[in-house]
Amino acid sequence: MADTLTTPVAGTPARSAEELRLRRELAAVYRLVAHFRMTDLIFTHISVRVPGPEQHFLINPYGLLFEEITASDLVKIDLSGNAVEETPHPVNPAGFVIHSAIHAARSDAHCVLHTHTRAGCAVAAQADGLLPINQIAMEFHDRVGYHDYEGVALNLDEQQRLVADLGGHPALILRNHGLLTVGRTPGEAFLRMYYLDKACEIQTTAQAGGARLVLPSPEVRELTARQLAGEDTDSDLQDTAAYDLAWAALLRLAHRIAPDHTD
Repeated sequence: MADTLTTPVAGTPARSAEELRLRRELAAVYRLVAHFRMTDLIFTHISVRVPGPEQHFLINPYGLLFEEITASDLVKIDLSGNAVEETPHPVNPAGFVIHSAIHAARSDAHCVLHTHTRAGCAVAAQADGLLPINQIAMEFHDRVGYHDYEGVALNLDEQQRLVADLGGHPALILRNHGLLTVGRTPGEAFLRMYYLDKACEIQTTAQAGGARLVLPSPEVRELTARQLAGEDTDSDLQDTAAYDLAWAALLRLAHRIAPDHTD
């Protein structure tokens, strides 16, 4: 790998209650990604923006497995990759390139999550990308971008193309590479990744059967996407609490399987 980023700086300022909460939620996401087997050793990354005009964000210390990461381990860096608190840890340079670009460009992308799962990489290698063959995949109907592979993300000039390909979407398929989701919260980014990866698993399983796949009409795809995004107002009933309930359940799971993640 290329030289790592960040240099320790003296002193650790007092952290706000909001930053402490975000650190714990981000650490929970790392543990949940490990629990659901979406990791690639130490080589993927999840970040969250810290509130404030400085545009600082938290990211994993390069070299720790996701199952090891705690709230206090997370490294706070600026958009240039400089550590803004004392830390013994470097940051993955590819992680910096990808995450700093999206945080700088998307004010709503408070959390950015990137994976290299087997199913995600398989679909990222397919010319047609994600297919609307099941309800889970239809959450992303016309709501996922595609970014062509340019090699390991170590060149800063790739950032503008990455941001352009993501556009205003909640998800990005990095061709020949993997998956990426963004969210207003760590929970939203995680749930989007969980279901994007699940959609890829279903797709590769269905394709392995060799039978002709059934695709719903474009109208049904769009309706389903709006229903799952909480944007539909025409259905008889609404389910506006789904993501909040699911995230609360996942936080309970994180406390059971990894009670030390809040340290």
